[in-house]
Amino acid sequence: MKILVLTNSDLGLYKFRKELLQALVEKGDRVFLSLPDGIHVPALKKTGCVFCKTPVDRRGMNPFKDLRLLRKYLYLLKRIRPDVVLTYTIKPNIYGGFLCRLCRVKYIGNVTGLGTAIEGRGILSEILLILYKAGLRSASQVFFQNEENLKLFITNRLVKKSRLIPGSGVNLQEHCYEEYPAETGEIRFLFVGRIMKDKGIGELLLCAERLKQKYSYVCFDLAGDYDEEEYRERVDGLEKKGIVRYLGYQEDVHSAMKTCHAVIMPSYHEGLSNVLLEAAACGRPVLASKVPGCQETFDEGVTGYGFEAGSAESLTEAAERFLALPYGEKREMGIRGRKKIEGQFDRRIVIEAYMQEIEQASRKGKS
Repeated sequence: MKILVLTNSDLGLYKFRKELLQALVEKGDRVFLSLPDGIHVPALKKTGCVFCKTPVDRRGMNPFKDLRLLRKYLYLLKRIRPDVVLTYTIKPNIYGGFLCRLCRVKYIGNVTGLGTAIEGRGILSEILLILYKAGLRSASQVFFQNEENLKLFITNRLVKKSRLIPGSGVNLQEHCYEEYPAETGEIRFLFVGRIMKDKGIGELLLCAERLKQKYSYVCFDLAGDYDEEEYRERVDGLEKKGIVRYLGYQEDVHSAMKTCHAVIMPSYHEGLSNVLLEAAACGRPVLASKVPGCQETFDEGVTGYGFEAGSAESLTEAAERFLALPYGEKREMGIRGRKKIEGQFDRRIVIEAYMQEIEQASRKGKS
């Protein structure tokens, strides 16, 4: 069987889906990857996949660039003649899905999150939902990572077939349990994500300032690239004052997680937060905004604490609740988080779901 994967980045494909690619190759399938070049492409090639360089403008709406993308997808569909196409992220879902329908190729979509444009609920949101309908309406299956996203697409009749999966799951071997940091009197919080408004970075920085004034032993680490440069000066200023420590982009997030006492995710929206899943997998409590895509990853008061998105006050209250816990309870909270991930978010669950749907789609394509 020939399988074509359309996505906009090598990072997500390598970090969260390489096990699926390996399983398909080991089964004897020929797997083609259509995505922009990147540092993880050599590793993806080593899995046995064929790389098809495809520039994708992830954020822009330039009609000329998008037309070139459509032409590239059409070329790949005609040259490869895949049995099944897998699409990830907005433009591959929309453009790739539309062309698959046009060419009568079986395809499976994956909505990993709605993104800022749709969450904004403006005119652009309405346009994107219409485009999504054109792209995913004829999909053999569309995977969703949280129930709210699934309900939105069903309510608006954007998809005919849909299935909820536990995000991208977690590789439990790569993200093994790590012993809780020794009791030294210091408490270290970690944020992992793009430095941008929709990740709640403004509320997080305000929380860090407030807590540092009251608790000198509290430390805040920030790991991730700047997606919005407006925050760089503020972060630099807080770092000079010793309020935060900016780690930059971390290829090995696991190493950063094992040195912290809890991971904070104040995001306004997520598909299903891989950061929180990986944090819980290595035995770290999570403090997360109570929004779809975050709230599924923890049990309130058991494996973490939730707070209202967009509220520095609510975030600070949750952090103080965590700080008030005895050391042993903090550690136990992390242990319970690991058990939750093992039972509900093992990546093998996700791989099995894909293998089932790919097999069904290919059989329908031959009938």
